[in-house]
Amino acid sequence: MKTKKTVKPPSYPWQDLALRIIKELAIPGFKRSAVFKVCKEKPAPTIELALNDTKELCRSGIKWKYFFKIIDQK
Repeated sequence: MKTKKTVKPPSYPWQDLALRIIKELAIPGFKRSAVFKVCKEKPAPTIELALNDTKELCRSGIKWKYFFKIIDQK
């Protein structure tokens, strides 16, 4: 029999937000902890605004760098 891996759901809402950002912006492994840190320290509406700005303004190039640039300014 094959055993299934059980994936634990995020404990906090900011973790779920961080996972969504990592998925949508294709954040590389070495920057994932920075996303979790930002999502923990900043309010969710600020993060959502930065994510939406990134999607609208960064049509080509590396989106995750643009996300960090925007979030750093807020």
